[in-house]
Amino acid sequence: MLRDFKQSLLISAWFVFLTFPLMAVRVNTTDQVVTWRLMNMVWVAIGSFVLSYAWRFMLERKKVRKKTAEEGADTRSKLQIKLEDMSFRYKAMGGLLIVALVYPLVVNTYQTNIMISALIYVVLGLGLNITVGLAGLLDLGFVAFFGVGAYTFALLNHHFDLGFWMTLPLGGVFGCLLGVILGFPILRLRGDYLAIVTLGFGMIFKVVMENWDSLSFGPSGIANIDKPGLFGMDMNLAQSTTYIYYIMIALVVFTILITNRLKNSRIGRAWIALREDEIACVAMGIDMARTKLSAYALGAFWAGMVGVLFASKTTFINPASFTFMESAIILSIVVLGGMGSILGVILGAFILILMPEYLRDLSEYRMLAFGAAMALMMIFRPQGLVSGLRQKYEYKGTKDQVNNG
Repeated sequence: MLRDFKQSLLISAWFVFLTFPLMAVRVNTTDQVVTWRLMNMVWVAIGSFVLSYAWRFMLERKKVRKKTAEEGADTRSKLQIKLEDMSFRYKAMGGLLIVALVYPLVVNTYQTNIMISALIYVVLGLGLNITVGLAGLLDLGFVAFFGVGAYTFALLNHHFDLGFWMTLPLGGVFGCLLGVILGFPILRLRGDYLAIVTLGFGMIFKVVMENWDSLSFGPSGIANIDKPGLFGMDMNLAQSTTYIYYIMIALVVFTILITNRLKNSRIGRAWIALREDEIACVAMGIDMARTKLSAYALGAFWAGMVGVLFASKTTFINPASFTFMESAIILSIVVLGGMGSILGVILGAFILILMPEYLRDLSEYRMLAFGAAMALMMIFRPQGLVSGLRQKYEYKGTKDQVNNG
């Protein structure tokens, strides 16, 4: 403890020495005046000391946890232990649902709009969590399925005047079909080769949408897309935003319920087996082709559905909305939250989408803080915010066996 304290003090002094010319001295060339900002050095010293000490504390804690795990002790966090308590889970979910329902009534339209964007990425993260988190199939072109759903609604609405509710399941179906089409050629690929092919697929989708003017209207995009309707009622901007928010809440709840059931189902256990060891999975009689195709198809289904809602929310889409950076953000959500963990993906989506938005006041430093947070996360919690909790089945025997024992 004392050794860490002394080293943190030394690092703090070193940082003050290195940053002194940049942080303390300011030269006004117009008036030829030198301004001394010594208070900045105080904050540099305090900040570097706290970060250094926290870093060493976390490293020491990681060593202790690793040693405890090697000795066979229970290393679960208090959060993980509580999550296994069903009564706690139901109370927490009920409280969060109440807060979510009240949220648009107590904040302005701008804040509601930001939360809609975060919820869209929650559904995208949960969809990719099936493909990457459960099945272990790295997909760098996931945004293509998102774009298919958005363009499905935009084109059907533009040419055939189909409404949101009629197109919502169609967007999911078209995304699902595209997932199957993508899955067939890459059944035997794995690792880096799989990542390269899926990355190419995502880029192909964007290039096709940019150049197929007769279908997608090219880079100009499609405008004046209808918003979701409610029995023909006329709604202003605030009312329409609130309505979309509640639709998004319903879609998130529906997605959580279905993906949780899939995770604990027979096909979900097959996905996890495929992720852990593909050769052993096939040797145990699991159909590899069907398992992989189902992972791609079901993951793409959610992306297609939420793509429809994205198009109706923005009322305008073009190929620039579906770049590789979107796929990278969705993948980062899954990795940061914890692969295979539904709660982790939700937390990861809120952090990655809301944190840059609420740090706009620190526009010069927010990406620096964002990158540092990601780096620290990968060092101290490589398994993610919430590691995937596997459902356990224990056979304790009948009452007669217990009594006889």
